Amino acid sequence: MPRPTPPKTLSQTHELVMSFRPAYSAPPAEWKAFREKAARLYNEIADIDRHHHHEAMAWASSEREKAAEIGRAMREARAIEAK
Repeated sequence: MPRPTPPKTLSQTHELVMSFRPAYSAPPAEWKAFREKAARLYNEIADIDRHHHHEAMAWASSEREKAAEIGRAMREARAIEAK
């Protein structure tokens, strides 16, 4: 079976990211992992698709922020459960 071709454009990266997006009802840990992977992919494509470098970096930053927000919410939920 042939290996999938890595994305070469920001548009292809959007398509790839959407292909492994979790269900809305997925647990927070799954969403956090998704956001972290998406951030890595957008960061990588920024160096490949130079015409969309700044836009890709903005997407990467947004995904990192969302992952961090989920991480904070998970920690707060654990702290509340521990009380």
